[in-house]
Amino acid sequence: MRTRSKIATLASAALVSTWLVASATPASAAGPCGGGYSRVQVYAIPASGARTGTLEVYYNSSSGKNCALTYGYGSYANRVNRKAVAIGLNGATAWAGADNGMYAQYAGPVYVSAPGKCIDLRAQVGTGVRQLNRVHCD
Repeated sequence: MRTRSKIATLASAALVSTWLVASATPASAAGPCGGGYSRVQVYAIPASGARTGTLEVYYNSSSGKNCALTYGYGSYANRVNRKAVAIGLNGATAWAGADNGMYAQYAGPVYVSAPGKCIDLRAQVGTGVRQLNRVHCD
């Protein structure tokens, strides 16, 4: 009886340990842009006045790619409304990536390859707009 009790205790401990290890988030977990991206900046939309959204910019140093997403904020969060995001090389005649629609969660992700170059960004949530030119030039 005593041996069965010890075996049951050990089995329970092993089960709990396995569950804890399996449920832990791995250090290499992919973010909203995928694996290898780090968030480099967060901007309010618009730059001043009543905030409607958030623009997040990520960078992958291995690939040299930037990524951007636009989220709703406050009464614009988790509700279907206009959400848009665009990203491109500074001074280019067209956006490298753009997403524009009626979304509940977010617009994007959109990407541009820009190692050592500046990028331009444009984001919109509802009627709030944010334009950034010649940023993240690393």
